[in-house]
Amino acid sequence: MSKIDIRGVVHKYELTQATPNASVLVFLHGWLLSSSYWESVVNQLSPHFQCLTYDLRGFGNSQSHHSSVEEDALGYTPAAYAEDLGILLDKLALSSVWLVGHSLGGSIALWAAAQFPQRVKGVICVNSGGGIYIQKEFERFRQAGAWMVRQRRWWWHYIPMLDLAFTRMNVVRPIARKWGKQRIVDFLNACPQAAVGALLQSTTEGEVHRLPHLVSQLQQPAYFIAGQGDTVMEPKYVRHLASFHPLFQNGKENTIELPDCGHLAMLEQSELLAREIRQIWQKHR
Repeated sequence: MSKIDIRGVVHKYELTQATPNASVLVFLHGWLLSSSYWESVVNQLSPHFQCLTYDLRGFGNSQSHHSSVEEDALGYTPAAYAEDLGILLDKLALSSVWLVGHSLGGSIALWAAAQFPQRVKGVICVNSGGGIYIQKEFERFRQAGAWMVRQRRWWWHYIPMLDLAFTRMNVVRPIARKWGKQRIVDFLNACPQAAVGALLQSTTEGEVHRLPHLVSQLQQPAYFIAGQGDTVMEPKYVRHLASFHPLFQNGKENTIELPDCGHLAMLEQSELLAREIRQIWQKHR
């Protein structure tokens, strides 16, 4: 594990050994998670690609452990996190990357592709879609998510076998218990300002409606991988966002559905996901 300062916050990252491939794969995790969930996918791809994983600001080990006006002023929008990524790529001197983003990480990857078109060669969004704002549903989701973060210490003390519950949450079949425990760690350790801020600032009506326009303007290839059993980001919403990209408009398939898969494709279908990532890259090398 290595660490690097990005806008006053120490970020944890891991960069595998360089390979003959010019492009580096950069993996972005989702809300209340951390870079550790990419472990299996990276292990399968690192013989072929140099891979970068890192914890987003305020999550995992990338946090200052105290709130500051300066840090809050940076914002927790996908665009702000994309700016963090741009600084990280600068500091690591990575000039040619493909971004692989899960859930919230997918939105960040799309923003980064728009902000750094010369550096980002392609985007693969995993369990990530959207572009349709249904007010009542989003209000319930935002309220429930914010309440969950604020009451999380209560969960830890009063819900027995919480790690087992986390092995069954948002997935088609239970994941390994070690990942249930990891989800608890990341759930409890996330900076509350970042956790609530990222949730609220990424799900405003304006932010949701901005995504389709953003995707439609991208010149790089963008692919969208859905889990057939995902109830958090249903395949129809993944396809909806994918439909705005030039690849889709030109009649080329840029959506993939993984069988027996919920919202955590990198854990539920790691081998299949790694294979799809490699095949996508081969189409555009």
